[in-house]
Amino acid sequence: MLLTQDTLQSIASDLVDTPTEASFLYPEKILQFGTGVLLRGLPDYFVNKANQQGLFRGRIVVIKSTSAGTADSFEQQNNLYTLCIKGLDEGKEISSYEINNSISRVLSASESWQEILKNAENPALEIVFSNTTEVGIVMSEDLVDDNPPKSFPGKLLAILYHRFKHFAGDITKGLTIVPTELITDNGSKLKKIIFDLAQQNSLSADFIEWLTGANDFCNTLVDRIVPGALSPADYVKTTAMLGYEDQLMIMAEPFRLWAIEATSDRVKQRLSFAVADSSVLLVPSIEKYKEIKLRLLNGTHTLSCAMALLSGFTTVKEAMQNAAFSQFIRLLMQDEIGPSILSTAISQNDVKDFSSKVMDRFANPYLEHKWESIALNYSSKMAMRNIPLLDKWYGSHSEAPQLFALGFAAYLYFLKSERKDSHYIRTINGRTIEIQDESAAVIYEAWQQPETVVHTVLSNVGLWNRDLTKFPGLEESVDRQLKQIIHNGALQALTILEHEK
Repeated sequence: MLLTQDTLQSIASDLVDTPTEASFLYPEKILQFGTGVLLRGLPDYFVNKANQQGLFRGRIVVIKSTSAGTADSFEQQNNLYTLCIKGLDEGKEISSYEINNSISRVLSASESWQEILKNAENPALEIVFSNTTEVGIVMSEDLVDDNPPKSFPGKLLAILYHRFKHFAGDITKGLTIVPTELITDNGSKLKKIIFDLAQQNSLSADFIEWLTGANDFCNTLVDRIVPGALSPADYVKTTAMLGYEDQLMIMAEPFRLWAIEATSDRVKQRLSFAVADSSVLLVPSIEKYKEIKLRLLNGTHTLSCAMALLSGFTTVKEAMQNAAFSQFIRLLMQDEIGPSILSTAISQNDVKDFSSKVMDRFANPYLEHKWESIALNYSSKMAMRNIPLLDKWYGSHSEAPQLFALGFAAYLYFLKSERKDSHYIRTINGRTIEIQDESAAVIYEAWQQPETVVHTVLSNVGLWNRDLTKFPGLEESVDRQLKQIIHNGALQALTILEHEK
């Protein structure tokens, strides 16, 4: 039995939450650019949750912009899909299933552009969601009369201009635009491009004024791992358990966070779905949440990645099953990264709460997050995520951060590569890995003098924008930890350090 609106009543399993009849009748309030799993697993999840509580009462029209794939599965299933939430919550394994009916229609930009423009005339429309990847928010040569414009900003401008003309510049008919692309200041950057495109298209001063006064562009931060489709084996098991087939079924971790910069009452009123889940944060600034995520989640990944690979672990969950490694992760966040980010905005409770969730996320038995993927562009990640922590650490400490030093030493040893033609390779535990790092050549050259490699790399201002040997005790600590890793192995070095602490 395929999941459709007609077959909903035939679903006998009490394991899956099904949508209310009323929620199918809600008006279309949101225009969404993209059918990707992040959108369906986070924003659409929040909208569906609010709808099922009778709070938001609005559905989503999705614009499919890419040429890959079709909207056939959405059409066949009346836009219904199952979200499987699997993972750990406070150390306990959980699984839940819900059928999401937040999407009312999926329209192809290349095939249904005029229908999409017609949707801009909908008086109930209030919000735009987007996730067009990091390269989607770009300037273009699009014209508002193109059928359709090629870029996402070009399409959005055309929709806004059509809406402006249809409602004769009514100030109450603007939209709240909430991008989820993973770039800094995503809303602000999109807004600038929209205004630049409007100028490039020589649109009227009245339209520019309407853009400014009637529309809101929100900077956002999204955080949820949504791997997408289940593995074939898990899909067979899940469909047998739930009693229906679903070509759109996806999985997400339990953790979710959507921080949205919102200062006006207009934005808060339009984004009323936020009241259904405390993980949607309408806040004056998202900087606090960006800092916490960057340092405690991403930074911990980076400082532990080489330790994991050198220890022979393939996935994050595998590493977390090792008691010594799991303890290293916990102490790294609790004793070094956390204290380094405390401020008037970030409290000890913020650090404790997020660190606890990171432990659950890393140990999630349903996620196959590979350390080798985390190691891509390793040096730039280290420079962005971790090196700035040193200034903050030494602002209140006189001694070097030992767990940081161990993680950095492991990074150095992991990048001790061999040059093969124009490539750099590393063999670990009999397995050869191609190093994909923009600084691989620099680290390779440093390793040609192994007795000075620590000093050479730490003092390389081109890598870190500062000389790291100026931090008291750091060079000595990294050098000592590197020798431990080389002579005893990564896991043994980790155990020795824990005993010392």
